[in-house]
Amino acid sequence: MSIIKNEDTIVALATPNGAGAISVIRISGRQSIEAVDLIFRGKVKLLEAKSHTVHYGKIFSQNGKLIDDVLVAVFNEPNSYTGEDSVEISTHGNPLITQVIIKLLVRTGIRLAEPGEFTRRAFLNGRIDLAQAEAVADLINSRTETSMKGARNQLDGLLSAKVGELRTKLINSSSLIELELDFAEEDLSLIPDKEITDKITDVICEIDKLLKTYSFGKILRDGINVVLVGKTNVGKSSLLNYILKESRAIVSEIPGTTRDIIREEITIDGYFFRLFDTAGIRITEDAVEKEGVQRSREAVRNADIVVLINDIDSGLADDLYLQLCELTKAEKIITVINKIDKNHHSGLKADAYVSAKTGEGIGLLMKLLKDKSAGASGYSEMTVIVSNIRHYSALENAKENLNNALYSLGKNLSGEFIAVDLRNAINNLSEIIGLVTSEDILNNIFSKFCIGK
Repeated sequence: MSIIKNEDTIVALATPNGAGAISVIRISGRQSIEAVDLIFRGKVKLLEAKSHTVHYGKIFSQNGKLIDDVLVAVFNEPNSYTGEDSVEISTHGNPLITQVIIKLLVRTGIRLAEPGEFTRRAFLNGRIDLAQAEAVADLINSRTETSMKGARNQLDGLLSAKVGELRTKLINSSSLIELELDFAEEDLSLIPDKEITDKITDVICEIDKLLKTYSFGKILRDGINVVLVGKTNVGKSSLLNYILKESRAIVSEIPGTTRDIIREEITIDGYFFRLFDTAGIRITEDAVEKEGVQRSREAVRNADIVVLINDIDSGLADDLYLQLCELTKAEKIITVINKIDKNHHSGLKADAYVSAKTGEGIGLLMKLLKDKSAGASGYSEMTVIVSNIRHYSALENAKENLNNALYSLGKNLSGEFIAVDLRNAINNLSEIIGLVTSEDILNNIFSKFCIGK
């Protein structure tokens, strides 16, 4: 499906709304430089200025009223963020000033930009591919240094390069098969079945490697949900309070104090964690506490990591561990012995031993959380990571089509079946980088961007 490029000129505030030292107004399109020239007075006319130059001057209203002293940066096509003529106006960070300047520009015939429209134009004009465009939003919304590096890798084209490499391999194989079909009557064989099978299998193996990175990539992008569970009065709330260094949850000797889920956020060595303190899981007739227990179970189902906290006096809650295994995978569970300041933990086996009162062992628990989140990912700054569900789905579809092609080869079916499956797989990979897409997909992606980006 062809995508229509916008021909009009757009304007938006590129910096966050509100007061600050500086605000930046971004303009892009054919009339951008000419429109700013109408309200800007400096030593040179902007239409005569060289690309990638910055000019000091003043903005005046149409009746000659001084609005503000500004710096104006000029970018000529195609060497701009959007690939179009673009201007960025740096003003004093008063919202009243930016509103007046934007209104002046709109009166010249420029329209207000839609969410993500500048990045959308960068994609449509070939400055970046679709995977890189999505990485722009991820970079802006990154909560930790680790997630920022992951988004930066995608923006730099690591994923796009890998997808492009796999796509090229499939195109080369598909071309030979389709050429054979053109000369079917001459019984011409350009590539043995064994060779094409090996080539397809190699691509499937590479796709599998990418798919396996998704769980870690999702953690990088969205963070890790950690649920603290245990029976009543084992110290879940005390542990949460110690980690946060504040009295966030009510602590009491009375069983069942926590009746609803308390959620807090924390960063550990570049990883973003959401901590959920849940109601103690036990049989109760109290309607409110019973609802809290039910919510605790639901939180466990949705957790990335479950921290099962045990009281050193009452020992290991083996019955609760078995209940948790019915709600989530055993490898997601970390067992913890709490209150080691009261007693020695000899004979009790757990993953970590802590005291929510003194803080002993909590540092090691934090390291365990981080290590379990990273797993055996082998992540480095040059690792290709899949963190987007759209990319993951496209890779899964590509793998399915390639497996269909292998099935056709194994059954000695006509080359037409193989060619169709390879073309479908190529299209699946093309969707990731935007070589094959639709207006609806683009609208969905860029509508989630902020205005001005």
